[in-house]
Amino acid sequence: MNKIKINDRRELDVAVQAGAATINEKSVNWDLQELPNGTFSILADGKHYQAVVETVDRAAKVMKLKINGNTYDLAVKEPIDQLLQKMGLNISSVKKIDAIKAPMPGLVLKVLVTEGQEIKKGEPVLILEAMKMENVFKAPADATVKAIKVTERKAVEKGEVLIELS
Repeated sequence: MNKIKINDRRELDVAVQAGAATINEKSVNWDLQELPNGTFSILADGKHYQAVVETVDRAAKVMKLKINGNTYDLAVKEPIDQLLQKMGLNISSVKKIDAIKAPMPGLVLKVLVTEGQEIKKGEPVLILEAMKMENVFKAPADATVKAIKVTERKAVEKGEVLIELS
């Protein structure tokens, strides 16, 4: 069961299935429809709600929703997050990778991505020639290419930022 913290105050135990949910051990019948304007129509136990997702950080498992004009900050803890917390480990303390840097001096042969592109972990993003070998750099995590800091045929130094991620 997921734990959802609302506005850093109220915490709910939530399990969701198609057409039904359990919130703090209470069954709720619900229906969710995405509307063409990007909002969501929610019908829960006969009550109607309009919702807009304002921001989402999938890595941190947090989001900001506006429901019927009221704004809510939600933080989701899945069972694995709860277990790690009990063990004294905090998954959110893992450093987020925000850049791909050159591990050694070399020459950029090819940039395989564009700014704004969504990339998946392991996807090739750049080819760097170093010590007469071609090195294919892969995305360290799912991310969006924020900025490309190099151009093809450009010499780079060790530690130089090649691609910024968000």
